[in-house]
Amino acid sequence: MSIPVFDDVEPLPACGCEECARRRLTDSMARDTGGPATGATTRVVVVAAAAGTALGSAAGAVAAVPVPSEATAFTTGHAALAAAPATVPAATPLRLTRDQIIQRARTWADAKVPYSMTAYWKDGYRQDCSGFVSMAWGLGSSAWTGSLAGYGVRITKDELMPGDILLFHNAADPEHGSHTVIFDGWVDDAHTAYTGYEQTVPATRVQTTPYAYWSNSGKYIPYRYKYLAGGSSSGSGSGGSSSGSTAFPGTSAFGPGADNANVTRLGTMLVGRGASSYYKVGPGPKWSESDRGATSAFQRAQGWSGSDADGLPGPTTWSYLVQDKGRDISGAPRASGGTPAKVPAYPGAGAFRPGQTNDSVLALGKRLVAKGFGKNYTVGPSRTWGEADRRNVEAFQRSLGWTGRDADGYPGPETWRRLFT
Repeated sequence: MSIPVFDDVEPLPACGCEECARRRLTDSMARDTGGPATGATTRVVVVAAAAGTALGSAAGAVAAVPVPSEATAFTTGHAALAAAPATVPAATPLRLTRDQIIQRARTWADAKVPYSMTAYWKDGYRQDCSGFVSMAWGLGSSAWTGSLAGYGVRITKDELMPGDILLFHNAADPEHGSHTVIFDGWVDDAHTAYTGYEQTVPATRVQTTPYAYWSNSGKYIPYRYKYLAGGSSSGSGSGGSSSGSTAFPGTSAFGPGADNANVTRLGTMLVGRGASSYYKVGPGPKWSESDRGATSAFQRAQGWSGSDADGLPGPTTWSYLVQDKGRDISGAPRASGGTPAKVPAYPGAGAFRPGQTNDSVLALGKRLVAKGFGKNYTVGPSRTWGEADRRNVEAFQRSLGWTGRDADGYPGPETWRRLFT
């Protein structure tokens, strides 16, 4: 079987920006030279390695599933795409939650992985748009835009949730326009724009994107990962997430040597309760002295001592954090249900929309920084609402275990209440 070559995104011929100019030059050089060698065509990520990179997985949450019969291990670019040799093992997708998909996508965004249709990143996935989705979805090898749909179920625009994708495969002429983007939530009530993760020139990026895309907008189709963990693949329901559970994950999830999503969640909740000073680079999946110190500080804030404040979370510590009970590390009390004695009046959703300038935006930004959720600010919070504010609010919402539209980055009354508690 032979598959046509294609570009993930064709640069606009009239566009004079540096990015498009560089892309046109790269395309021209590849045509003139016949394209780079395709020795990487047969590269495959083995199941064990893929499972090891699945971020945020609870025990048993990441599992291999059968590969669709139409899946391939093709490479992309100007070099000819040919079926992988029979000796290449079948790709084996993983079962992932929505949060795990987004966390995997963020690893490339944080690393700013350079775009390439022939190179492979250190995790074994090809560095183009379809390789990026293959990585985020936990596929066993790098698919291409013509095979990604085989791993998904077609859904509608209204059903889009974090971890779903928007896919345009130009079957009539794959060389022009084919591209895919990972959806991570709406940025407006009218659903005219969303936060999208994508692999494009010059490197992985996350930004507000008009629905469905900047070009060929009407040709993109939403798809949901067929092997979503904890949810329906029919497109009628949302996938569940382990991050939303209130159940204590067990003592084995914490302490020296622990490396899992529960450690990240613990640290994020602790930062929300005033422990930001304990973390130099922010909470992560690997247990550290920062986690122990922050946990101990929270325990002492509750008036506990001795073994009850040893820095290792037990069922009671966990319940106080996930249920927003007790006292913050500063000593501020939480009343029943987490309601503080005084919370500024919620100004309404209209105060937090692109271009809005008011004191509430500034107060929100300052509170986010105080809670340890200000990493997206480059010059500090201001009175004008922007993407940095939205991303910081989203991080705070996710720290509460919220997903989907509950973690869209726009503060509603409950987000406001919890933030100022």
